[in-house]
Amino acid sequence: MLLRVPQALSFPTANDGVLGVKTALHAPARVICASVKSSNNAPITGVVFEPFEEVKKELKLIPSVAHESIARHKFAGDSEACINEQINVEYNVSYVYHAMYAYFDRDNVALKGLAKFFKESSEEEREHAEKFMEYQNKRGGKVKLQSIIMPLSEFDHEEKGDALYAMELALSLEKLTNEKLLNLHEVASRNNDVQLADFVESEFLGEQVEAIKKISEYVAQLRRIGKGHGVWHFNQMLLN
Repeated sequence: MLLRVPQALSFPTANDGVLGVKTALHAPARVICASVKSSNNAPITGVVFEPFEEVKKELKLIPSVAHESIARHKFAGDSEACINEQINVEYNVSYVYHAMYAYFDRDNVALKGLAKFFKESSEEEREHAEKFMEYQNKRGGKVKLQSIIMPLSEFDHEEKGDALYAMELALSLEKLTNEKLLNLHEVASRNNDVQLADFVESEFLGEQVEAIKKISEYVAQLRRIGKGHGVWHFNQMLLN
């Protein structure tokens, strides 16, 4: 429905003659507002928008200083700190896997399948860290990168051999990562942060269980074949 300005009316004066009526100019009406539907045909005048009472408290929480996040909402400080810790865990695990890749890629080790497996694992953990960084920024937190511990450079073991020793270490790292993810999920639940809890569940927990299962099978296979020629066949399986 279109609301139009009514034509101007004038009131009788002493100079208007016997009838006391002055004829108004017939100027075209102007559209002042439009409405799709209206249950009342009366013109709406004097409408002033005022935020609801529930919104006023949220408006007060929006920061006005430049260094504070505008998007942050229902995001606890310990959740932010726990995400930064998880970022550090993912980068440290990625660093260890990268060291394993470098070891198995040596010319005097030459197990290209294991090198490929650990290189892909390193890249995957780094992608996980970047996912958490992106989510931290999305929720209005601040990413604070911490120091990374220098990993081992030698993975040969007198009794187990290098392949089994490295794979067992990888399994322990995956279980540690899973434990840290569960701790992050617990922090999210304690703070009633359903968005963070859903993010951890949908993006990481299921994948972590699959990784633990796969590497556990690799450990079992390497324990069965020992340090001999079977390691080369296991390496070829990973390569292909």
